[in-house]
Amino acid sequence: MTEFPDDIFTEPEPDPDTLANLGPLRALAGVWEGKKGVDLNPKAEGPERREFLERIEMHPIDAQTNGPQLFYGLRYHVHIISTDEEPTFHDQVGYWLWEPATGLILQTLAIPRGQVALSSGHAAPDATKFSIKAERGVPSYGICSTDFLEWAFRTDSFELQVSVDPDGGGWSYVSNTMLAVRGRAEPFLHVDRNTLVKVGEPKPNPMLLISRGVPKFKAHGFEQPSAGH
Repeated sequence: MTEFPDDIFTEPEPDPDTLANLGPLRALAGVWEGKKGVDLNPKAEGPERREFLERIEMHPIDAQTNGPQLFYGLRYHVHIISTDEEPTFHDQVGYWLWEPATGLILQTLAIPRGQVALSSGHAAPDATKFSIKAERGVPSYGICSTDFLEWAFRTDSFELQVSVDPDGGGWSYVSNTMLAVRGRAEPFLHVDRNTLVKVGEPKPNPMLLISRGVPKFKAHGFEQPSAGH
């Protein structure tokens, strides 16, 4: 028995103000930096502990619909460098999504090592703590990796726990990724954690700008087309 309506085509009319409809994700909107990140990852000689600096940008997008399903969300970019190396340590892009009707939270994740994931969880609109999870092999909220990663560092599950300071002092996370490392009898728990403080405000989403009188092309970041085009 499905929880979804028989009418799969009729779309609701969304509110143009995404920030006002993000539920627990509202606290994550903005530009954030964390300087006390810790990463525990597998190496040939054993677990390695690395410290890192992190910058996360999360800006609201226009509401999205799947027929009757309505999401409000944030587009995000995570950029991490380690304290002892110059190249990028980790880069990640995706979306945080909130479905007000059900309390569903989604995170899409893509990293440039050839891996994507869709994680899910549920929370109340005013929650200050929530978690999301994805598991390898499931058809809905799962993990997809390159052939090499499947062979050498298979990701079996991913869980992210988020805690928001209710007094406005930022937010923190702990991510737990369970890996099956080739040649190792036991699974490896890859842990990342950090605390973020706000360094910038979120940009308004295009439909909110349009509702305030900003021309359509400018609101979406395009140059105004010339006459006749």
